[in-house]
Amino acid sequence: MSSQVRLRLLPSSRCLFDDPIQVKVAGLKSRQVVTMRARSTDDRGMVFSSLGTYRADGNGEIDVDKDPSLSGSYIGVEPMGLLWSMKPDILHKTFQKTNSLNPHVVRFSVHEEEGEGRMLAEATNERLLIGDGVSRIPVKEGNIRGVLFTPPGKGPFPAVLDIGTLISEKRASLLSNKGFVVLTVAVYNDKPANVKEIHLDYYEEAVDFLRRHPKVGSKGVGVISQSKGGDIALSLAAFVPGVEAVVWINGCSANVAVPLFYKKHKILSALMFDTNKVIRTESGAYIVKFTVDDPRAEENKGSLVPIERAKGRFLFVASEDDLNWDSKTYMDMMVERLKHHGKDNFERWCYSGAGHYLEPPYGPYCPSSFHSLAGKPVQWGGEPKSHAAAEVHLWKKIQEFFRTHLRCDAPQDEAKL
Repeated sequence: MSSQVRLRLLPSSRCLFDDPIQVKVAGLKSRQVVTMRARSTDDRGMVFSSLGTYRADGNGEIDVDKDPSLSGSYIGVEPMGLLWSMKPDILHKTFQKTNSLNPHVVRFSVHEEEGEGRMLAEATNERLLIGDGVSRIPVKEGNIRGVLFTPPGKGPFPAVLDIGTLISEKRASLLSNKGFVVLTVAVYNDKPANVKEIHLDYYEEAVDFLRRHPKVGSKGVGVISQSKGGDIALSLAAFVPGVEAVVWINGCSANVAVPLFYKKHKILSALMFDTNKVIRTESGAYIVKFTVDDPRAEENKGSLVPIERAKGRFLFVASEDDLNWDSKTYMDMMVERLKHHGKDNFERWCYSGAGHYLEPPYGPYCPSSFHSLAGKPVQWGGEPKSHAAAEVHLWKKIQEFFRTHLRCDAPQDEAKL
């Protein structure tokens, strides 16, 4: 490495996962062209990396916030491009950060562009999922199997139930940093193929658990969901009291894949798939968007969630380039249904150029990965730059929505580093 070249991460090399950082380089030759690299390893040991080619100014300095990448994983001025453009070394792998106790460690480096690209400087960025004072407690109470995150302080805090298709702590822990008590649970605690029915009582138990928590001060509970978790969140709002605000991200308007039961009675039939409509792409990943049966067909109406019964608020979020569901159509169907029943208890956002996997910002964009239900790699859709911008906007919108509709009697704290 060159002792004269300095790579700085501002305001600190240690930050929360969803915080932006400023990458600066100094000590280069005037107008020198270099390659900036980022590299990380996820919880499974999968390596992700990115690069951008930059030209220093007359003072031998580069500011990624202002200077464009000339080539590489992205082009143009993209302050966080080195993070969201990271790709796996192996095709069809998604970035997995399932355990919130482990930070997302990213190694930034600067290399000579010519020859073998000798390293000139490096710096390590620790991106934490849990801020100081946030509590993480595994929950095994009654039937509930999940993880609870609580902010520092006495509260009271608003409460959110996070329903993931599979268990994941990332979104829940990051929300708790913002002043929410969050319980994360999974749709599938077993292999999806082994699940023959789903019981809404399980999620009602989780809602009641949150409402009883001594730090919770909101009158009702919020629910955040994506994909298969979306129709469960809709069903909670329709059938279970105490659900005040639901964030539905790229899901379906009907109950998908397995029948839904509540209080020992089947309340929704299962909307099924036609596997003959799977499309194989050159990359080896499949497009499954068109395999889902039409929920508007007469034979499928028993699967439609009666969202007009809900007393709480909805935030519907759909990606126009979602290749897993026809999310935009499902969102439009729900809006039409609510309007038909004289309801205006909803907001909607649609993101062009975004794919199915909308997550908290600054993680690696995932174009394709293994689908636990399909049993094969699938394409999720989206264009990396537009998808990354959608994640930044949506993350702020989610927090605003919950703060507005899950009000507490006292101000909430936020976790700090």
